[in-house]
Amino acid sequence: MPQLGETVNEGTVTKWFKRVGESVVRGESLFEVSTDKVDSEIPSQSDGIVTAIYVEEGETVDVGTTLAVIGDASARPNEVPTETKAPPLRQSKANVTTTRTDGASAPLSPVVRRLLVEHQLDASQVTGTGPQGRLTRDDVLAFVATSTSSSSGSSVSQSPVVRRLLQDSGIDPSRITASGPNGRLTRRDVENALADRQSAVPALEGDEVVAFSRIRRLTAEHMVRSKATSAHTLMVKEVDYENVERVRRRHGAEFKEREGFTLTYLAFNAVATLSALRDFPHLNASVGDDQLIVHHDLNLGFAVDLDGEGLIVPVIRSADGYDLRAMARKIHQLAVDARSKKLSVDDTSHGTFTISNPGPYATLLTGAIINQPQVAILSTDGVTRKPVVIDADGVEAIAIHSVGNLALTFDHRAVDGAYAARFLARIAEILAGRDWETDI
Repeated sequence: MPQLGETVNEGTVTKWFKRVGESVVRGESLFEVSTDKVDSEIPSQSDGIVTAIYVEEGETVDVGTTLAVIGDASARPNEVPTETKAPPLRQSKANVTTTRTDGASAPLSPVVRRLLVEHQLDASQVTGTGPQGRLTRDDVLAFVATSTSSSSGSSVSQSPVVRRLLQDSGIDPSRITASGPNGRLTRRDVENALADRQSAVPALEGDEVVAFSRIRRLTAEHMVRSKATSAHTLMVKEVDYENVERVRRRHGAEFKEREGFTLTYLAFNAVATLSALRDFPHLNASVGDDQLIVHHDLNLGFAVDLDGEGLIVPVIRSADGYDLRAMARKIHQLAVDARSKKLSVDDTSHGTFTISNPGPYATLLTGAIINQPQVAILSTDGVTRKPVVIDADGVEAIAIHSVGNLALTFDHRAVDGAYAARFLARIAEILAGRDWETDI
């Protein structure tokens, strides 16, 4: 299991693109892995034949666990040398015996090592069901479950993913029928029980019960955690976009023909926001232990909707170095990559400020939830044509302009309202007064 970010310590194999016996070339997608941050397709690191797969789809394992073996392209799966048919040992200080009762020696995966140490077991106590008698995580957990239930009658031991599902759903594990080895609960057991419980909820005729997908559940957890962490405060500023709209009308067709996508308001909002953040750095920050951590890098995240399944926030590193055209390109490319599951963990990490952009749906006002551990998020709502009062050579007059709202949700622990108001006023000033012609 690859290290997909410095804070990620486990991942779930969601799909294998190759099966045992199939050939693979370096750089070709080998499997898909899902973490609490992103879903990624992992490419093969070498050419050859897939000779063994140790982790099945849906199984969650620790970083560093051997998932599969790629052998020489000239070898058949059953001709792979014996020493390559079991995952290699990683160095560990744990004093765990690797000798089996039948006299065979079988290396232990990092997950198995950790479980044996946690439960104070010797490898010789557990019967292995893996290739060549290798111990698997299920073998150890099944042994622990059997020992626990027989000695005390208490609940069985569960894998980390099962424990998390039980905690999130509030389901009593004793009420679930287990289908795993030696009566151990599996992820599918819990998900089936959750589906049964949801279907049993009283519903009107014609109602449909839709279980949360993994990305939907993770999004929900992140949102609830943010609301419980930050002192959310909403402030809104009306902005005159007529200066921006003139540039879009004048250059929009040429831009789309050259770039292949539409020049939207989001690119203008992003550039203006980044410029304003240089003047108001305390909004490009995180809250620490009784302190504000002000970030010198401006790494702009923007929320991307995954067709209603949840949200993901790609990040543009050092975003203040992009001009308008380059910003539009980068935003478009990251959005495409997000929806096609091509983002890496690096593409979603180290954000310092986030923009949510419901404007294409003509929204009026959105109070977005802060993307932790940041201290603010800007919602760019719909832009519409409406009458406004303008100064025509010192005389007030009525004109039709493009107008929209910018809604800033900020953490009141970090800054006060006056600071946030000046920040919004600065963005509005840039959008209305900048010579965007030179940027396009």
